[in-house]
Amino acid sequence: MTLSIAYLGPPGTYAEQAALLYVNWLSKNQGLKAILCPYPSIAQTLRAVAQSQVHQAVVPVENSIEGSVTMTMDTLWQLDNLQIQLALVIPIVHTLISCAHSLESIKTVYSHPQALAQCQKWLEEFLPSVQIIPANSTTEALQTLQQDLTAAAISSERAAQLYNLPVLVNGINDYPENCTRFWVVSQGDMPNSYQKSSLKISHTSLAFSVGANVPGALVKPLQVFAELGINLSRIESRPTKRSLGEYLFFIDAEADTSQLQMQSALQELTQYTEILKIFGSYGVLPMG
Repeated sequence: MTLSIAYLGPPGTYAEQAALLYVNWLSKNQGLKAILCPYPSIAQTLRAVAQSQVHQAVVPVENSIEGSVTMTMDTLWQLDNLQIQLALVIPIVHTLISCAHSLESIKTVYSHPQALAQCQKWLEEFLPSVQIIPANSTTEALQTLQQDLTAAAISSERAAQLYNLPVLVNGINDYPENCTRFWVVSQGDMPNSYQKSSLKISHTSLAFSVGANVPGALVKPLQVFAELGINLSRIESRPTKRSLGEYLFFIDAEADTSQLQMQSALQELTQYTEILKIFGSYGVLPMG
């Protein structure tokens, strides 16, 4: 069986890097082959899975500097038939790529908003007067750099090699311990040849909305986990987009839905939530 895996393209992005690590793990541990399919946005990679264009997608979820990737969270909430199969974490080292002769020649810098934010202090110090232009990915602007000697892009050293472009400065992220967590997402259960159980299940991700913005609306769902001794490794709110002040809550619990404690928690949660979505239980792929 050959899996088709969507990722945020064009080639050279950190999402592709994560996808390649995952494909290598699939080959070594499960004997599965895979082809990678680039898409122009995170939302489109997830919709490609929901619409059965591909088997899986590898999408960024959370960065250690800039926090959650909101496009991933919002799209996952909007689509009803997606399940997280596993997570993986990769280090992120940003480079400034340009055909300019020097930093003084640069007038514009392109990259994905997350990458720009992760290099904000460096940009303020070394390129304080440049125009910052957000792009759909860290590699989108690379193909235009040879035509514009005043432009630069923030991407990876691997991307510079792929596009045969010079690196002006390496390691420009504001904090050295920069890493991003990715999810591998599929539509429901995978075919029998795909062995999700080969990893130890350690996390369950879910999201819910509450019926009304009243005192205790969030406390009660959280108390369910506390009373059952389930640790929460992430809690985040996102606007419902229905009305100002209404929120969805995304939670990562350090438990498996097959455990009795987690089953009890999910059953009790239904009493305090308006909509409850379980995105799946999964393990974290070791990168060492």
